[in-house]
Amino acid sequence: MSWLAAERPFAKLPASQCPQTGDAHDARFLRMRLEQLRTDTAANLWLVRAVVLRKDSARQLIGHVGFHGPPKDNAAELGYTIFLPHRRHGHATEAVIGLMDWARGRGVERFILSIAPSNAPYLSVARRLGFKRVGRQIDEEDGLEYVFELKAT
Repeated sequence: MSWLAAERPFAKLPASQCPQTGDAHDARFLRMRLEQLRTDTAANLWLVRAVVLRKDSARQLIGHVGFHGPPKDNAAELGYTIFLPHRRHGHATEAVIGLMDWARGRGVERFILSIAPSNAPYLSVARRLGFKRVGRQIDEEDGLEYVFELKAT
């Protein structure tokens, strides 16, 4: 299925792997994270990673997964995006599992997700992985989001 570039900083992706799909929100998000990767090298491992297809020799970027920053109180908030043409193939689930496994090995005990109530595919991934809804919040850019938590096992 997909491949998670867990140890390779996103900023070092070759040009051939840069997004060819996505939307304006993805473009803004990736520009912001790339700047963070360049200026805050201590946080590199806790930011964004590429999701590319394993069997694609060009390793085309099909999405991204990562944390919102380093863990706080042994909890890490994560997010993920799979570009539209590649959705509904299990890539988001596989990438999130891989990222959580990586973080558990570094002491993370809880995972947090925030998802818009209208984002049915991402809500489905959260449920599939065992996340439980624990609240709601208003995001400046995205509006109302449900907050989910999963305790590491």
